[in-house]
Amino acid sequence: MADEDKKDFNAMLHDSKDMPKIQTITDPKSIEKYGGSRMYFAPPIDYDKVMRKIPCGKIITVGKIREYFAKLSGADFTEPITAGIFVSIAAWASYQRSEEKTPYWRTLKANGELNEKYPGGIEAQKEMLEREGHVIIPRGRKNIRYFLKDYESCLFDLN
Repeated sequence: MADEDKKDFNAMLHDSKDMPKIQTITDPKSIEKYGGSRMYFAPPIDYDKVMRKIPCGKIITVGKIREYFAKLSGADFTEPITAGIFVSIAAWASYQRSEEKTPYWRTLKANGELNEKYPGGIEAQKEMLEREGHVIIPRGRKNIRYFLKDYESCLFDLN
């Protein structure tokens, strides 16, 4: 996100617009890709609430949060683009608050990848995860990406 220091992420976090809602999609490729036509949209604050549940030493992925919301709502899947945006909003909102922090660094991208869009980027997330006992491994030669080692063994069960 651009110009993070000029935005009020806590206001964004509490702006639910018309969510939660379920929308029916009709595109055959999307239905095949996501396994159904009922797409759920969770409001930003719901992502923050789930991210707050993740204890020290555990992690969650955005995909696992999406699966959890789809199951709770009775939808086939949770919309992926807003999910990524709302997780970032929760992270930046926490960063802007002096109290009631959300441990956003424990929410990873697919396959345990660190999120460059969080406050302080990869380095800050890497530092916070390592402080909690996790091992971070780089992958790639030119475009190096960072992943939590054996992330599956650290996943927090939301159910």
